[in-house]
Amino acid sequence: MLSFFGIHVLGTGTALSSASVIDALARADVGEDAVRSTLTRMVGRGLLDRHRRGRRMYFSLTGRAAAVLADGEERVRRTSAVNRAWDGTWTLVGFSLPESWRRERHDLRSRLVWAGFGPLQSGLWAAPGRVDVAPVAAELGLGDRIRAFHGQAAAPTEAGPLLRTAFDLDAIAADYRAFLARWNDDGPAPTGAHDDLGRQLLLHTDWLELVRRDPYLPAEHLPADWPAEEAERTFRTLSKRYEPGARHTAETLLDRWDPKD
Repeated sequence: MLSFFGIHVLGTGTALSSASVIDALARADVGEDAVRSTLTRMVGRGLLDRHRRGRRMYFSLTGRAAAVLADGEERVRRTSAVNRAWDGTWTLVGFSLPESWRRERHDLRSRLVWAGFGPLQSGLWAAPGRVDVAPVAAELGLGDRIRAFHGQAAAPTEAGPLLRTAFDLDAIAADYRAFLARWNDDGPAPTGAHDDLGRQLLLHTDWLELVRRDPYLPAEHLPADWPAEEAERTFRTLSKRYEPGARHTAETLLDRWDPKD
């Protein structure tokens, strides 16, 4: 659902009727009950605003959802799937939360993963490059519990082993290879997509899940057969192929309304 709103709503200022969202996601084999329950959950989580217009219900992105999607879009539009410009700088985050703060600990770890961090040891996480940690701390209200630093590895610590400690390189590579097995630019699209709109939605959802889990690691410390760049070429080829048909179908299908009217 987030992928769908990111592609077709982000930046437009419009809301979509629930009926047209149901029709659109049906093209990716998502059932009506699942769409309705997901829309309701996203309203409850502060990701969508609900608007009644006569007998119809419309949904628009909240500011929070727009920020999440804009960040995701920036990752998708990156010029490379691996970091070829890393200067050796790391961002380190240390934190200590009471045992009773389970939800806060879970939320912080989730946000750190999204920001490209991996755990080095208990309470100490690292990300290659300079990462702005202040928005994470502010969003979670944990500014007085987080300590952030920029620095470089010093002997006897080496960058390569440090990456393998903080990140599961085998799992990340396996995710890219699974994407390539599912999406082949010379073969048929995966089952479950009935037209280019459905194919676009499934493709972007799969790719966004990949880049969310990939901390944009330095190319110089990755295995020679790292599959990220091949997967990226496949994504961009198929995305370009599906876009015209998906846009035409969306323009015909989606019932838009501007809440400001």
